[in-house]
Amino acid sequence: MLISQYAYFGLFSRATPAAAMTAALGIDPDEIDVRGSRRGEPRPRPAFHGWRIVCRDPAMSVDQQVERIMERLAPHVGTIAALTRQLDAQGGKDTSAVLEIVRKFNHDEGQDRLASTPPEMIDGHDLLGWHLDRTVLEFLQATGAVLDVDEYDYSDSADDD
Repeated sequence: MLISQYAYFGLFSRATPAAAMTAALGIDPDEIDVRGSRRGEPRPRPAFHGWRIVCRDPAMSVDQQVERIMERLAPHVGTIAALTRQLDAQGGKDTSAVLEIVRKFNHDEGQDRLASTPPEMIDGHDLLGWHLDRTVLEFLQATGAVLDVDEYDYSDSADDD
């Protein structure tokens, strides 16, 4: 099975641009979105300004990717929490902070990890399982962030028969 995966921590706002988020946090993002930069009618795309710290290292498990992100953000938890509260107040029901995990199974650009192979037989890390430790959960709680996990199966439907 081929697996492609990445993780990011993102802040999103309809009103506050990524440059203002960067200024408030003092942390340069890895990626940004500018609301409405790809025009779409009747709703602008993207619908939100976005600020992200991302780990796309294919040699890492989800746990390690999240750990890498947390290493960068943990020293700034108070500032992130204050900005998240500000963004939440602006956005009403919209969630402004998220830890996102994206996994694609049977993806052409993924790493080969057979589900039936015992982890001790695989060089490197088993990419099928993952967990969040207490420090990550405490960070999510402190910053008011949600956890969102997207998983996609790219298997050909003919293979499913």
